[in-house]
Amino acid sequence: MLIRVDPARSEPLADQIAACVRRAIADGEAPAGGRLPGARELAASLDVSIHTVLAGYQQLRTEGLIDLRRGRGATVRAGAADGRAAVIDLARRLVTAARRIDLDDEELLDLVRAAAGGERTAPAVDVPRKP
Repeated sequence: MLIRVDPARSEPLADQIAACVRRAIADGEAPAGGRLPGARELAASLDVSIHTVLAGYQQLRTEGLIDLRRGRGATVRAGAADGRAAVIDLARRLVTAARRIDLDDEELLDLVRAAAGGERTAPAVDVPRKP
């Protein structure tokens, strides 16, 4: 599994680490029960703080993708590759793309609801009528 970070990107390093692991899980490179690199080892190889790696791993734990055990490291949970990782990654990329074109949270949620067929209210659109 290849984990890379780019300090020049605006995305926090911990988020970049979590995204790389998510992708590896979704692609089957990190199978259920597989161990992830140790936090100290990964921090040293990426030249980042161990706290940065642990923050990335904590995101994955919160999402239910990995188990973290002191002294035993991080392992991929069974069922983690069921598509959840891919959807989370897509959602993060959608938010990033929306920010680039200056959509606010409510506009983005309206677009997602519309795409899902569950739009609660139609977006207001002013359409001029012909006389």
